[in-house]
Amino acid sequence: MKLQINGELVDVPDSVSTVSALLEHFGLQSKIVMIEHNRTILAKELHSTQALQDQDQIEIVQFVGGG
Repeated sequence: MKLQINGELVDVPDSVSTVSALLEHFGLQSKIVMIEHNRTILAKELHSTQALQDQDQIEIVQFVGGG
């Protein structure tokens, strides 16, 4: 399946069927992130149920501390 992630077309396995699975695929499941799915901000409690489809647009924003 092809997804547009942060503006870049990326191939992911078909087994990556939800937003939670996508985060796990990229090793981000334990990070604090904000997800935008097809231009709609997705609440964290919906990550495990939001299905992904070919050509979906995903923006992943990860918070980084520092000073």
